[in-house]
Amino acid sequence: MVDCDVAIIGGGPGGYVAAIRAAQLGLNTVCIEMDKTLGGTCVNVGCIPSKALLTSSEHYEFARLHAAEHGVTIGDVKLDLPTMMKRKDTVVGQNTKGIEFLFKKNKITWAKGRGTLGRGNVVSVAGTDGKSESYRAKNVVIATGSVPVELPFLKFDEKRVLSNIGALKIPSVPKHLLVIGGGVIGLELGSVWRRLGAKVTIVELMPTILPGNDEEIIKEADKVFRKQGLEIRVGTKVTGARLEANRVLVDVEKDGNKETIDADYVLVSVGRKSALTGIDAGALGLKLGNRGEILVDSQMRTNLPNVYAIGDAVGGKLLAHKAEEEGVIAAEVIAGQKSHMDYKSMPSVVYTWPEIATVGLAEHEVKASGRKYKTGRFPFSANGRARTAGETTGFVKFIADAETDELLGAHMIGPNVSELIQEAVLAFEYRGSSEDIGITVHSHPTLSETVKEAALGVLGRSIHI
Repeated sequence: MVDCDVAIIGGGPGGYVAAIRAAQLGLNTVCIEMDKTLGGTCVNVGCIPSKALLTSSEHYEFARLHAAEHGVTIGDVKLDLPTMMKRKDTVVGQNTKGIEFLFKKNKITWAKGRGTLGRGNVVSVAGTDGKSESYRAKNVVIATGSVPVELPFLKFDEKRVLSNIGALKIPSVPKHLLVIGGGVIGLELGSVWRRLGAKVTIVELMPTILPGNDEEIIKEADKVFRKQGLEIRVGTKVTGARLEANRVLVDVEKDGNKETIDADYVLVSVGRKSALTGIDAGALGLKLGNRGEILVDSQMRTNLPNVYAIGDAVGGKLLAHKAEEEGVIAAEVIAGQKSHMDYKSMPSVVYTWPEIATVGLAEHEVKASGRKYKTGRFPFSANGRARTAGETTGFVKFIADAETDELLGAHMIGPNVSELIQEAVLAFEYRGSSEDIGITVHSHPTLSETVKEAALGVLGRSIHI
């Protein structure tokens, strides 16, 4: 039995960041991770590899379709998928090795194996080498992440029926990839394979793709993605499926009309659910929510003494940066600081092209609250830098309180908005107003001027439109 100040179960974005912050604060820290590498879903089979493929596929599509517009003549453009996949794996490796380096730098113990939480905050680790060890922790942080949701008639085999894991390593470009779910994962990975030459059909049960987002953003995204070549079917229910040799036959229904879609691969991306690997909530008396998520307060405390939980295990928006911040909060609270988690300024990004980025409330949410509000909107087509880049699709939109001018929502679709949203996030953190952004000098020519102009639009005084 080894004593430690903090034992963290899970080495994903929440877990490894919690470990680093705890170590920085002088706590003897152990992080238990059963995978061969640190980083969890995000680094190994999620955020990082998908962005690597998104970037590579963007380059391929640019070379094929858009380079000539810039006076760059390219001969016969060919896809080398093995090299693209190898690069993706290299990028993942660089990130996982980077986390290992940070563990060594901060003197964090990586217990390699499957952790099981017992009473008295004892964590037993079944090592990957067959050996077992136990840690008696003053504090435990549960950071066990999430897993993709399966459909009962479409179980993942990662060969023909794919989760995000299988969709990142399809050996050749599909003839027809069917994506079930029009959310972030489905649109991003669907975009990758469409750019590389696949026919991609997206089936979404809800009336729109990206359900819950601002309606203007959804409308623009739907129009753009269809123009790019994605076949999008909304309000469509998947009722059954069967595998036949090298294809999957999927039954769908819309407005009483039934159809069978024939695809060689199916990506099921209908959501993710909290994974409590090694956590027997019933035996421990750990309180869970209706969706199986761990219930916590604003300091990430569970109902068990000195047991905290963070990341996808606690539900909410399943975002890596959310998990990271929750990990920092948990570590600081353990160290005696008065930190607490605030989700008001939590951004979300879809890494399609154009990108989509949001923070705060959508317009329909503000309207439903009964609060009086104003909006400002500025298109990239009126921005000089966007024109020079040939990236004029999309717009920036702000929603602000009609009386106080406090920012309530920011919604962007366009080039590099994953970076532009951060200015709005900072303003939200300090309860800033549209005028705060509107009177701030922005370099010219930059894409960020669209943010300034949209903020001025709330005040009725945009300059360039």
